[in-house]
Amino acid sequence: MLVSLLNAVILLFAVGGIGFESFHRFFSPRPVDGTVIAWVAGVGIVINSITAFLFFKGKDKDLNVKGAYLHMAADALVSVGVVVAGIAIYFTNWLWIDPVISIIIMIVIVFSTWGLLKDSLRLSLDGVPPDIDLQHIKSIALNIKDIKDIHHIHVWAISTSQNALTAHLILADHLNDHEQIEIKNKLKHELEHLGIQHVTLETETESCKDAVC
Repeated sequence: MLVSLLNAVILLFAVGGIGFESFHRFFSPRPVDGTVIAWVAGVGIVINSITAFLFFKGKDKDLNVKGAYLHMAADALVSVGVVVAGIAIYFTNWLWIDPVISIIIMIVIVFSTWGLLKDSLRLSLDGVPPDIDLQHIKSIALNIKDIKDIHHIHVWAISTSQNALTAHLILADHLNDHEQIEIKNKLKHELEHLGIQHVTLETETESCKDAVC
């Protein structure tokens, strides 16, 4: 989680650097060799695009992978912008193209990184993962026979790919210990389908839910 957060922060710092340099070059244009920067950036496109493609499949399952993917994709995008700027400068000698392309790249990176930053912060603060619906969890539990209620539901991420849950179950009074364990195991199995792998359940009975038993 901290790695994905660090990735997002680094990307935003990079955007700040690009913005600062672009602003400076608007007022102090520097002569550049369009051919050289286009060829060098072209090599960067190939390398970064291949690397980003390797992370593409797992980017929606692991925030660390998503962070690495966005990092490589951002580098590839920067290289594309540099190629465009290099070719345009070579044919027109318009030096203002360089900072304009940089600002466009900066805006795109901010939009693509913002979601990663929000998800990383949520997980770092033990917030409920974005793909977890507490009401859906409650409805699944109440559909299991002899579960009368569920409360004190807490869900948080213990890694970028695994979630944990704690909750209190109110069960029917007639259940013995073995039957209670079976119900808990059934609910744990259902929760695994929601991406919740580590579950701790405390049980109460209907007659004890409002009293100390």
